[in-house]
This record gives sequence, C-alpha cells and structure tokens, in this order.
Amino acid sequence: MAETGFKKWIITITVIMASLLELIDTTIVNVSLPDIMGNLGATLEDIAWVVTGYAVANVIILPMSGWLGDKFGRKNYFLASIVVFTIASFLCGNATTLEELVAFRILQGLAGGGLISTAQAILIETWPREQIGTATALFGLGAVVGPTVGPTIGGYITNHYAWPWIFYVNIPVGALAFFLTYTFVKETPKITGKPVDWWGILLLAVSVGSLQTILEKGESEDWFATPYITVLTATAIIGAILFVWRELNTDHPVVNFSILRHRSFAVGMFTSFILGFGLYGSVFVFPVFCQNLLGFTAQQTGELLFPGGLCTIMMMPFIGKMLNRGIPAQFMATAGMFLFFVFTWMLSNSTLETGERDVMIPLLIRGVGMALLFVPLTTLAMADLKGPEIGQGSGLNNMMRQLGGSFGIAALTTLIHVRQGYHRNELLTNINVYDPELLQRLNMYTQAFVAKGKSIMDATQMAYRAIEGTVVKQTLLLTYDDAYWVSGLIMLFSIPLLYLQPFRKNMKAVTDAH
Repeated sequence: MAETGFKKWIITITVIMASLLELIDTTIVNVSLPDIMGNLGATLEDIAWVVTGYAVANVIILPMSGWLGDKFGRKNYFLASIVVFTIASFLCGNATTLEELVAFRILQGLAGGGLISTAQAILIETWPREQIGTATALFGLGAVVGPTVGPTIGGYITNHYAWPWIFYVNIPVGALAFFLTYTFVKETPKITGKPVDWWGILLLAVSVGSLQTILEKGESEDWFATPYITVLTATAIIGAILFVWRELNTDHPVVNFSILRHRSFAVGMFTSFILGFGLYGSVFVFPVFCQNLLGFTAQQTGELLFPGGLCTIMMMPFIGKMLNRGIPAQFMATAGMFLFFVFTWMLSNSTLETGERDVMIPLLIRGVGMALLFVPLTTLAMADLKGPEIGQGSGLNNMMRQLGGSFGIAALTTLIHVRQGYHRNELLTNINVYDPELLQRLNMYTQAFVAKGKSIMDATQMAYRAIEGTVVKQTLLLTYDDAYWVSGLIMLFSIPLLYLQPFRKNMKAVTDAH
C-alpha cells in the first residue's frame, strides 16, 4: 500500500540518499587514484583494480538483489546493505595496502549493488500508482547526477583533505540512512521455505563477473593478446549459457527470466543498456578530452559538468509531471536521444581553441537530454511489473545500465586507441621535408628558439619536437571527435527501439502485492 504525506517524502529522501552513496562511489575514486598510488606504492595497472573490483562486485549483485530482498525481506536487506557499505567505506579509508583496499572495495561494491535496486523498488512501492513518473524522476536524480558529480566531489576532497576522506564521508550519510530506513520504511514479508539456487548464484557470479572484468581490463591488456582475457571470455560465454539454462529449468531461480514475457520490460533492457552507454561513456570521454587536450584542470572539468547535472535535477520533476498527465514516454525519450546526439555533434566540432564557454551549452543540452531519457525509459521498462517482479526487474534493469556503461567505456577506449593510430598516420603523410609550408613553419620555430639563445642544432631539434607536438594534438582532437560521433550515432539509431514498447495513456506505478 502506498504511503502519503510526510512519511512518503521522508522515505523518498532516505532511499535517494542511500542510492547516492553507491552511485557517487562509482566515480568519486577516479580522480584520487594518483594520490592513492603514491600513498600505497602501487602501479597504475594495479591501482585500476580499485575501480574494477568495485564495478565487478556491483554488477554481480544487481541481478540477485530482487531475490535477496524476497529472501530476507526488502527492508532487512536494504538495512544490511547500508550497514555493510558504511563499514566497508570505513575500512577502505583505513586500508594500508593495495590488497586491503581492493578487498574492501569489492565488499563495498557487493553492498552497493543491493542499495541501488532495492532503493528503486522501495520508492515504487511508496508512491501511489498514478504517480509513477514522479517517483521515477526522483530516483533518476541520483542515477544520473551521482556519476556526474562524483569526480567533482572526489577532486575537491582530495585537493583539500586526503584521499581516505572520499570514503569517510559515507559514514555519517550511511548512519543517517540506516536510522531513517529503520524508522520509516515498512517491512515486507520474507519468502521462506524455498531452496537456495546455489548453482544459479555461482554461474551468475562467474559469467557476469568475467564479463565485467573483460570490459574493465580488456583495452589495457590488449584484449585477446593476453591469455587471461581469452580465458575469461570463454568463461563468460559458457557461464552465461549455463546460467540461463539453469534459471529456465529450476523451480526457484535466483533470477526470474519469466519477467521477460513483458514486452515493455524486454525492450527496456536494451534501452537501459543504451542509456548506460551514453551516460557513462560521455562522462568518461569528456574529462579526458578536457584535461588531456584542452588543458583544463580536474577541478575545472568538474565545475563544467556540474551545471549540466543541475539542469537534469531541475528537469526531473517536470518530466514526472508530463508522464503523469499522459504524454507518451516514447516521445520524451525520442527527444532525449536527439538532444544527446546534438550534444555529441556540437562537441565533435571542437577545436584546439575551444574554451569553457564553448562546452557549457552542449553540456546543458546533455543535462536536459538525460532527464528526458532516464525517467521515461525506466518508467516504460518497469510499468508492467508487479509484486516480487518489481525487485527482480529493478535489479536486471540497473544491471543492464551498468553493463551498458562498461561496454561504452570499453568500446570508446578501444575506438580512441585505434583511431589515434589511424589519424596520426594520415597526418604524417602530409609532413614532407619538401613541403614549403612545413619548411616555413620549421624555419619560424627555429628562429624563435635561436632568438631565445639556443644553438642552431638545439633550435632545429626543438622545432621538430614542436611540429611533433602539433601532430599529437591534432591527432587527439580528431580521435575525440570520432568518439563523440560514435556515441551520438548509437543513441540516434536506437530511437526505433522505443516504439517497440506499447503506448499507454497514463503511466501508472506498479506496487508490490505485500
């Protein structure tokens, strides 16, 4: 039964607060990695497991969160996730070795996966059926804004305090979320007497964990040139096949694939994947583009991302109201995908003279587009689910968004690597020692260095290095332009998927039968 008045809003604030813990922690650590490396004496390759371990654990637990909520009671599972996440945050801040930090980040990721999906299920149950759009919009605040502001918060804390505080800040928030959940969130009955699908849990962990590890480490390990990536690929494929077979042939599956009979949810799995690709992929490319090419600091980049996140926050309530008034979710999501394409198209026209003002408008457009995407897509996917299906659907939906983000980052990283070599070769064909323009520029650089007191030999070498620097910058510019184009086109070409989902006059929330 839905809540009303003060209790409805305090539960809403509570679950959003708890889900923000998990969502911000997916990216807050990224800008602090250099400091952690120096403090713990880790290499760049080793420190990456701080991010990878969290992501792998997170994506393993997401599809199981609905089953765990049914098994132990949704409120109990949510409380346990908050407690474990908060304790793991304290342990991460106190870690003295890389091995300890990775282990505690894995524990944090396991708890975080339970937070995000259970929070969404609780929120859907709390709001009245006719206000599904508003409830989804409020949940979307954290899901869209969390990964965006994470690097900003992480950069500020690291610059003004020390890296352990990026974990310690979770402790008071976690304690408050625990108190409010214990006090206000209603109990849901446990589903007891059913055997545990241990084989399903094992196969899920093996297949999804292997896939996430491949996506996180594939590019840095040169993909299939590394034996363990090849082994993990085979493991992921075989494990996934066996997992699906197991779940379809057992009476008590850990993941109930029968919910895919709802066409809207089945299509929604694909659209959630595309949403993750765009959300996490763009958040990955933009900071690298700004810092490596345009020379912005981490703090400047974070400050640029913030207004777009604020724009998303401001748009969310209006999106929810439009859904409640019967505007088709497909139309709004179409507008969102188109605006995302506009964002990538504008950034693909960047030059080496692009400044902060030039990127602000595209980022604001992205902010509006993300609001128009997250709420309608999630609403469409979840609209037909009821009872225990809500928890299962929420877990699978969030897992697909997370996997979409991992695929997006892996694909764009590989694209950048491949296109960087291509554009460099193309540019080098235009560098010819007999070319008058090149000779003129070399002569100009040489004379400038001689005027600063360098010898002819040193000045000539420095002039060639200056030309090389120009080639590198132009190569990177063309490469990032390609990455933006690919991201935008994938979103644009995904629009027809929206119209495979049934139209509804009024999007109504589905509530648990408990």
